[in-house]
Amino acid sequence: ARVAGVGEGDREKAGDAAVSEPGVAFSDGETRIQLPVTARGKDVFIIQSLGPPVNDSVFQTLALADALRRSSAKRITAVLPYYAYARADEKSASTNHAHTRRPVTARLVADLLQAAGVDRVLALELHAGQIQGFFGVPLDDLSALKVFVRHLEGAGLGG
Repeated sequence: ARVAGVGEGDREKAGDAAVSEPGVAFSDGETRIQLPVTARGKDVFIIQSLGPPVNDSVFQTLALADALRRSSAKRITAVLPYYAYARADEKSASTNHAHTRRPVTARLVADLLQAAGVDRVLALELHAGQIQGFFGVPLDDLSALKVFVRHLEGAGLGG
């Protein structure tokens, strides 16, 4: 995970958070977090994809947000190029009762991010717009389409 902190009168400071690999910090696989910058009173950005291994990535992001909150960060923004469990955004519409008990895991991830102390989320190309409604904090769903179009046009592949 990449962490950037910006405070009054300071230039941006960034660094890679020391996040242990499973089994490295503790023999039972627990994750250890070491912050690379002082967070007190600063706007802090966590830049972390929630991609594979998904559960490790999600938990590392939660632990990092919690560490920043406990370090008195002024505001924590999670920049998530990939939002894990985005396809688990609704209950099944099936009439089979065994399928109606599926969790809405996209909502659970949103709740966990907020409980860990995230104040704002920047996501890229969410699977469904309804995920924005799962958050009680501001969420910006950014699109990369214009970037790809400019790249393709610059390469002479545009129409």
